Amino acid sequence: MPAAPALVWISRPAGAAGFRLWRMDSPIAQDTAQPDDQQLMLAYAAGDENAFATLYGRHRVPLYRFLLRHLRNEALADELFQDIWQKIISARLDWKPDAPFHAWLYRIAHNRLNDYWRAQKHRPAAPEDADARIASLRDDNNPERELSEFEERRRLQRALEDLPDEQRTVLLLRLEHEMTLEEIGEVTGHGRETVKSRLRYAMDKLRARLKP
Repeated sequence: MPAAPALVWISRPAGAAGFRLWRMDSPIAQDTAQPDDQQLMLAYAAGDENAFATLYGRHRVPLYRFLLRHLRNEALADELFQDIWQKIISARLDWKPDAPFHAWLYRIAHNRLNDYWRAQKHRPAAPEDADARIASLRDDNNPERELSEFEERRRLQRALEDLPDEQRTVLLLRLEHEMTLEEIGEVTGHGRETVKSRLRYAMDKLRARLKP
């Protein structure tokens, strides 16, 4: 099964003059005693490059999957993925723990997606193997999916494609990333009641589409 793409991308450690190359598929050790995201981001802003490596290891696969579910195109997901992490790197000194790190990360991703769609007159067609690409993304924290699970995810993906963009976004952030309504509001820039309404409509449409 292919992993998330082995991208090479560039980061500049805080206070350093040079750049360091990172690979998206580089193994990153997991430690159950690791500090939370906010602590890691503050440490990275203070110059701890290992803190950034841990943050990146935690969020790279979920973020890439989020982008691929929207874009349905691996090359575009690769491009936006790199842009988003570069924005994180560039903004590290100005970051304040006013909101959870993952909400900030996905707000950047949401804005980047919106910028991309505004620049396009129409969405490109999804590659024929897009469903397989999404389902085969490896997450080292989960077991390999069985064929039946893949089929269910393919049905879900097709149902998600039928949702309006704003409903798809709140649904993915709620179900896949377990964000609260308030956190989703931080990401999308909308109030709690708007988020709640979009989530309800999205769930109703999804249930209707996935009925046996």
